[in-house]
Amino acid sequence: MTMLLTSTGGADLWAQVTDRLHADPGSVPHGPGVVVVLAIVVAVVLVPTWWTLARVGVTVVHELGHGIVGTLCGRRFTGLVLRGDMSGHAVTVGRARGPGRILCTWSGYPAPAVVGAFSLHAAGGGWAAPVLAGTSAILLVSLVRVRSLYTAGVMLGLTAVTALLWWWAAPSWQGGVLLGTGAFLLVGAWKHLAAVLSQPGAGSDPAVLATLTPVPRWLWNASFLAVLAASSWWAARGLLGMG
Repeated sequence: MTMLLTSTGGADLWAQVTDRLHADPGSVPHGPGVVVVLAIVVAVVLVPTWWTLARVGVTVVHELGHGIVGTLCGRRFTGLVLRGDMSGHAVTVGRARGPGRILCTWSGYPAPAVVGAFSLHAAGGGWAAPVLAGTSAILLVSLVRVRSLYTAGVMLGLTAVTALLWWWAAPSWQGGVLLGTGAFLLVGAWKHLAAVLSQPGAGSDPAVLATLTPVPRWLWNASFLAVLAASSWWAARGLLGMG
């Protein structure tokens, strides 16, 4: 009898999990809701104090872009560090030069824009819950890579919030949060790229890429601009579909 109850409880839990991994038309933002979410994003980006606190989210996606692409290229993603000034770095181990190192280094600045545009389209398609679940899983796995208490605190907080939204939030809230997150990441990608263009440093991604290849720094920056522009165009199409 106990085994039967345990089995039934496990089946019920699994049913709840799978139910939360389906698309839900009720999560698609529409009309006034889209305007409200975008207004909040604009406020967060324009108010210096709010931006300073929130931009760590862009940094997390930037650094995970390095780590995930590096892993896909055969490198080992061994460390993730975030700093109090909202900067950070990802540590990958592998060949010092070659295509894998180049792709790993290049992927940071495009990552927030691509993820942001994808999030907007996922929100518009009703896929907020599955995306939140996948994001929670990625953040959870990334916890073993943290290399500082501050990084651990940020990553634990993001993991907990994302998981709670996936499990407990109403579909309309899930869609709104995903829409806002996507828009914020896209705008944040432009702000981060503008910062590296205005204050180029020897340790910046485009500078490192210029040392790894015969391609000059300005051309690497142009490649970032092209990806961000394409992502913005794709995101704009998604937003038009929510009107």
